[in-house]
Amino acid sequence: MIREEIPAALGGERLDRVVALLTDISRSDAATLVADGGAQIDGVVSLSGKVRVTVGQIVEIDVERIPRRLLPVGDADIAINIVHVDDDVIVLDKPAGLVVHPGHGHPDGTLVNAMLARFPEIADVGDPLRPGIVHRLDVGTSGLMAVARTPLAYDTLVAALAARRVTRAYQTLVWGRLESPNGLIDAPIGRDHRDPLRMAVVIDGKPARTRYRTITTYSLPASASRLECHLETGRTHQIRVHLAAAGHPVIGDGPYGGVRSGITSPRPFLHAAALEFRHPASGEILSFTSELPDDLVAVLSGLTE
Repeated sequence: MIREEIPAALGGERLDRVVALLTDISRSDAATLVADGGAQIDGVVSLSGKVRVTVGQIVEIDVERIPRRLLPVGDADIAINIVHVDDDVIVLDKPAGLVVHPGHGHPDGTLVNAMLARFPEIADVGDPLRPGIVHRLDVGTSGLMAVARTPLAYDTLVAALAARRVTRAYQTLVWGRLESPNGLIDAPIGRDHRDPLRMAVVIDGKPARTRYRTITTYSLPASASRLECHLETGRTHQIRVHLAAAGHPVIGDGPYGGVRSGITSPRPFLHAAALEFRHPASGEILSFTSELPDDLVAVLSGLTE
């Protein structure tokens, strides 16, 4: 079940569009889900996708009613780099360019499709559209991810994330030099009031906290800083949005103002470099690290401190 309070950015939108945005399915499939009784507004089932929602209303979507044809299937032809696997959890190193799960515009060819081919049991773990996925990385972000193999592992890891007991460290390169070399960005994130397909720092957003420390600063060919960022919360596009709002967008990140002259990157310079969590069954602390991939190393090689 997906449960979401309608933010200002979606106030006045049709219910079928809201359902499509929240589930990553097409508008027509969202309308079908609504007509089948799969959506509620403030606890009341709505059978019409034409209904307009208002700010503050609670929309609930029954993901079990998503048409079966939209559920992902296994694809063994998609290469993935497994770092760790046991009976309960899988850790992998995602390459940039690989979408994590199917959605509108990406019906297949995703990491989930690859995982289902190798670990079909995850089909019954967590969200059926995102089976086993405990946390996500953007398509342009590389690095470490955890996937649950059992419902218990899924529930345990999701709870650990919510309680801030999972350590996630990212390496990034941003424009300019931050006023303080180490700090905390504490600003709520929600859908951009002007464009609900983007995220932004907004007053009615959900709490979001990103800690950062400066690793290296560069002067040529432009002022830039290499940072290590730690997520205390897990909002969509959190690091990208927070750093852009601070005036230091991630280099190569077009949607959030990170494409400028002087330094070029083939993608947003963002890599999930470290992951640590307590094993959901044994309680053992598991720690993993991932080196910067070659495309990001090449960007750094052209910079001078």
